[in-house]
Amino acid sequence: MSKILVLGASGQIGTYLCEYIRSKGNEVIEFDILNSENQDLRIHNNNFLDSVVESADFIYFLAFDIGGANYIRKFQNTYQFLDNNSKIMINVFESIKKYNKPFVFASSTMAENALHSSYGCLKKIGEYFTKSLNGIVVKFWNVYGIDRHPDTTRNHVICDFIQKAKTTGKINMMTDGNESRQFLYSEDCCEALYSIQENYKNIDKEKNLHITTGVWSSISDVAKIISMCIPCEIEPGSKTDDVHHGICNEPDDYVLNFWKPKTSLQEGISKIIESMQ
Repeated sequence: MSKILVLGASGQIGTYLCEYIRSKGNEVIEFDILNSENQDLRIHNNNFLDSVVESADFIYFLAFDIGGANYIRKFQNTYQFLDNNSKIMINVFESIKKYNKPFVFASSTMAENALHSSYGCLKKIGEYFTKSLNGIVVKFWNVYGIDRHPDTTRNHVICDFIQKAKTTGKINMMTDGNESRQFLYSEDCCEALYSIQENYKNIDKEKNLHITTGVWSSISDVAKIISMCIPCEIEPGSKTDDVHHGICNEPDDYVLNFWKPKTSLQEGISKIIESMQ
């Protein structure tokens, strides 16, 4: 049995991942600011952080001050956003370096968009830190699942649309819906992360492991799928995408040597709606 530390354990991915790791017979150390004040990763020289890092056999660094596209649009250029995430990265990487632990850092496809996004720039810096410590960079592509700790200011697009369809009978989109994304169901994401942990020694650390389906879907497609499950009106917005700036980078398929996605977008959305009901 391994002792696994999950930083950001109460996040959308973290909650699923903790359950998945336990199902494999491992001990999980959950670390998240929602648990207690001494689990605030912005605290420098946090003895509690050092103690759990030292005791862990493996670390998932998922924690970040982030939300969906609306949250990024509103906050990513504020001082507080930049300060919070800079402190989180410095403190975590310092502790990992001190105890020389194997770890995975959760980056984002937005790191490829660093010139247009401060969030992407921060994640890119995190990638450089990770590679300097011989860790593994994973890039998430719009992972979605049930939000166990709902916060309307941080909603991701699929949960946001489902909630709107259920409560108002209308999905009013912020954009025209033409922008495309690759969406991955949370349970598939957890399988990918665990496969990476299991194959850690054999993985090329110079690779960025893109955890995604390889299937492009527009935001309008997402709304249509939801409207078939929850009859509702779809109201496109007038704006074009101003978060990803229309950039659609194709993912490297290196991760497929260790894992393959199972859940289609339609299946994933149906599972979320069933669980919410």
